[in-house]
Amino acid sequence: MTKMKTKSSRKISLAIACAITVCLAACSGANKNQGSNAGSPVPPKVRSSKDVVKFGGSAVGFSKPGEGSVDVVVVIESGYHVNANPATFSYLIPTELTAEKVEGLEVGKPIYPVAENKKFEFAPEPLAVYEGEIKIKLPLRVLPSNGSKQLPVNLRVQACNQEECFPPDTLHTTIAVEVK
Repeated sequence: MTKMKTKSSRKISLAIACAITVCLAACSGANKNQGSNAGSPVPPKVRSSKDVVKFGGSAVGFSKPGEGSVDVVVVIESGYHVNANPATFSYLIPTELTAEKVEGLEVGKPIYPVAENKKFEFAPEPLAVYEGEIKIKLPLRVLPSNGSKQLPVNLRVQACNQEECFPPDTLHTTIAVEVK
């Protein structure tokens, strides 16, 4: 009877030892995959241009009908760029700001900032791009009317990093225009 208990105890001990070994191996493998940044958060994976580009404009006020403009601020996350307007090549997607029609407002053609010409490994020659924070001036003409108006604006961009470009996106926001 003691021989059976001993064999049974050995099997249980062996099973426990195997389970501990498997757990230790799994835990040490997880740490290797995380590298030296085990405690730091992993940045989210970029899936499209809207993940790295944000934009908006401050409210603008007019004391009477007339002409003015609003600065639309575009912020491109560090390490990324968007094509300038105009783009270097016809097959590249330029950054493009458009505004929807609103009664009492006439919107002019956007004035884009001067681009940076940068060389990338994937392109045969330097490309005209925007990085960081840029301002696009949007001319406005306010017709005789009073009150607040909401101007819907859209920004079409294609963000890229040093290795790849992401699917283009159209971002949307509204800018408040106050006519006193």
